[in-house]
Amino acid sequence: MQADSAELRARVDDSPMSRMQWSAIVVCVLLNVLDGFDVLVMSYTSAAVSDEWSLSGSQLGLLLSAGLVGMALGSLLLAPTADRVGRRTLILACLVVASAGMLGSALSRDAVQLGLLRMLTGIGVGGILASSNVIAAEYANGRWRGLAVSLNVAGYAVGATVGGVVTMALQSSSGWRAVFVFGGVGTALLIGVVLYRLPESLDFLLTKRSPGALERLNRLLVAMKQPTLESMPDRPDTPAEPAPRTRRILTPRLRRNTLLTWAGFFTAMSAFYFVTSWTPKLLVEAGLSAAQGIAWGVLLNLGGIFGTLVLGLLATRFALQHLLVGYTLTTAALLALFVPAVSVYGSLLALSALIGLFINGSVAGMYTLALSVYPSAIRATGVGWGVGMGRIGSLVSPLVAGGLLDSGWGPGRLYLAAAVVVAAGGLAVHAVRLPSYAPR
Repeated sequence: MQADSAELRARVDDSPMSRMQWSAIVVCVLLNVLDGFDVLVMSYTSAAVSDEWSLSGSQLGLLLSAGLVGMALGSLLLAPTADRVGRRTLILACLVVASAGMLGSALSRDAVQLGLLRMLTGIGVGGILASSNVIAAEYANGRWRGLAVSLNVAGYAVGATVGGVVTMALQSSSGWRAVFVFGGVGTALLIGVVLYRLPESLDFLLTKRSPGALERLNRLLVAMKQPTLESMPDRPDTPAEPAPRTRRILTPRLRRNTLLTWAGFFTAMSAFYFVTSWTPKLLVEAGLSAAQGIAWGVLLNLGGIFGTLVLGLLATRFALQHLLVGYTLTTAALLALFVPAVSVYGSLLALSALIGLFINGSVAGMYTLALSVYPSAIRATGVGWGVGMGRIGSLVSPLVAGGLLDSGWGPGRLYLAAAVVVAAGGLAVHAVRLPSYAPR
């Protein structure tokens, strides 16, 4: 059978999901569970690390930020490589880097070593995320694509929740270094899972056309219960003079959508990391106990898992862009109501779950939206840079919040400012113009 690339993509979009497609998505979800564990493992072990090396608050803050800096670098610098060497190939290389960083962290002799290894781990994880989300979206059909990406983002909340339980068990019996050994071994095991169950990106095979691409493509089509091809389809439309992929996401045709997507990622992830970084401390200052602060965190993560799944299910029936605008504006309203609710504990817990639901859903929606903005040849680059801009927001927002608190801002004013930032991100999402090649 012969078809051009657009016809093949449409055929996959309109066909039922096969077992192979769902298994590829499951592997991508596991990769995102790694992200959730890795982001918070330093937070979970920070007290023990600080006690062992007598760290100051600023030293501990730098240590907590090292992994996020690495993730931003990985998203910005490594994601474009996936469009050249293959998305599965980059994931495997980054898993090796991340596992080495985690295992090395367990052997650290001082805070400087640990910080550098945390950054190395973050670089590996940042490179993994853009590619894993692209592969999950490409192997989902048109109906289930939104759910596939939402499941990936829900993996983050699962990793954060399960990671906390594992950390408490290991740290109490074997010390903080055992937590990093667990993470390093788990990451290394994922290398085998990816080799065995994760296929190369379908669109990468169609676009790059490396030797043996037709045979690999036909094996994938058989596994997806699709007719095989006699020859490679016509190439997707590409520029006559290929520019570096980072420049191509800023060409006049894509610049508007790229900048708006960056704004959406930056605001959504800024709000998420502001909430997760500062709210526990602000709640304790408002008179809540440490146990009540933990309950808040659990509900936020549980709400996040539910919120991303709900967004994915709704996206099977409604336009994602409209849903995402609704999620961001609802998040803004909930943030504005948060501080007044602190005085009533039951209302606070309910509002925490709702904030987790909508703020995680907003981040999940941004991944899916970014996948729709870029053509396949530069999709990992576009998503990687969007995630990188979000990671920059995740670094900036806690620092800005701390500075504003030091200058005399109260929590109420701070949450209102966060609400305004999130609402601005919703307006940016509304202004995105989805192109004709956007996956259906």
